[in-house]
Amino acid sequence: MCFCSKGLGNPSLDESSWRAYIKEPQIFCLVSTTGMGNGVKEGQVGLKQNGVEPIVPTHVLSEGSPDKRKVINSLMSGALAGAVAKTAVAPLDRTKIIFQVSANRFSAKEAYRLIYRTYLNDGFLSLWRGNSATMVRVIPYAAIQFCAHEEYKQLLGSYYGFHGKTLTPLPRFIAGSLAGTTAAMLTYPLDLVRARMAVTPKEMYSNILHVFIRISREEGLKTLYRGFAPTILGVIPYAGLSFFTYESLKKLHADHSGRAQPYPLERLAFGACAGLIGQSASYPLDVVRRRMQTAGVMGHVYGSILPTMREIIREEGLIRGLYKGLSMNWVKGPIAVGISFTTFDLTQILLRKLQISTNIERTKRGLSSLLSRTGASIERGRKWKL
Repeated sequence: MCFCSKGLGNPSLDESSWRAYIKEPQIFCLVSTTGMGNGVKEGQVGLKQNGVEPIVPTHVLSEGSPDKRKVINSLMSGALAGAVAKTAVAPLDRTKIIFQVSANRFSAKEAYRLIYRTYLNDGFLSLWRGNSATMVRVIPYAAIQFCAHEEYKQLLGSYYGFHGKTLTPLPRFIAGSLAGTTAAMLTYPLDLVRARMAVTPKEMYSNILHVFIRISREEGLKTLYRGFAPTILGVIPYAGLSFFTYESLKKLHADHSGRAQPYPLERLAFGACAGLIGQSASYPLDVVRRRMQTAGVMGHVYGSILPTMREIIREEGLIRGLYKGLSMNWVKGPIAVGISFTTFDLTQILLRKLQISTNIERTKRGLSSLLSRTGASIERGRKWKL
């Protein structure tokens, strides 16, 4: 651990130079290099003054791997994004699920009546019934999805040779689809529990654990994955188109406006478009998924995707059956996805700024301490010579 002049291995600064460094530190360079066994390592950071470039030890700058910090930041941002978005639209989401799993005809008027009756009979907070199960599911789901999307973008960028650049359309779609599929596979039972709680009265399931226990005892553990196939088939176009649309709109905006980052309201608009396109493309499979998830409590028996679709079409018609509640989804979906994408991006930006600020302060403190000790050593050396 030492300060070195350019090209030399021993100290060559006099006392006044050291004092100047302590008084006015200026960070000049941060170099990151990839090591074979240790991931990303922090390289040289220092101060430049009077033609001298001191070298600062790596532990002064950073604690932990940048890759690890990036993953943690993505997980935290995704979790917050999912929680905020779903809580904002929870009453509309619950109403949509109730219509999806029933044979009642959907209309905006009937949806309003259902929300109003629920409010009168059970109170205002009942509109968020099942939201605790939603949070238990959506927080890990959104965290995994957004984090996986960042990782898949990096992997596909390396594979296709787009290092540090925006992906082309096909890899952009693939990254979103893989991210959604990964998150759905890891959190699916929580989605089924949330659907059950949304369509049943409080007396049937008291809490999330109670849902798991009753389903396991009465219907078997395999029921926890009922509707898994349509979920995966639906999430591929939904997540793929959502991320593809949002990333594409941001790129078009940057190309035409000259601003690298859109304003928050512009992010909301891009996310709304992404949600509208993604949910419209996958909506029939979403209806099938909900029917299969709630079959045990709604008095129906559904086998697989195609028989379920045929039964819905036979009993309710193609449009009224498979697209029931879509108009409400056109209100709820864009709001939720817009909030989700915007919250994720803004949280990522905030966390990066906090990390940079923390690193700068840590560097300054480390440099001041190191320079003070070095100055004291020089003073002792001068006294020894005298």
